[in-house]
Amino acid sequence: MTEGESATPPPATSPWDEELKRTAFQKKAVSRMPPAAVLDLAVAFFAERGYRAGRTGRPNQVFVMGKAEGILPRVTGEISARSDVGKPGITLVTLDAAGERLGPVMREFYTHLRAVGRQSS
Repeated sequence: MTEGESATPPPATSPWDEELKRTAFQKKAVSRMPPAAVLDLAVAFFAERGYRAGRTGRPNQVFVMGKAEGILPRVTGEISARSDVGKPGITLVTLDAAGERLGPVMREFYTHLRAVGRQSS
């Protein structure tokens, strides 16, 4: 063994970890809607598409859960909204999800959120 080499090989990633990385969607968006309105929009949007969505115990946060997609036994996502970021009236929305279908649906919500924001301006 040469200097700088580790005695143990790097841990192999599991197929689940690889699937989570492959199907992940993480994005931040800015909206002029208040945080409560963004989160209500998210709950309705994901419920229409067959996911379970609702407020979490944390303020200004929504969970999204779904059944098995691909090799994942269940999928989850999270949306959080922080008000008055940068300027008063601006909401920072953080989107995070992974899943064969949920990742693209979260991207669709991102597009929908931007479109709704443009209409209300």
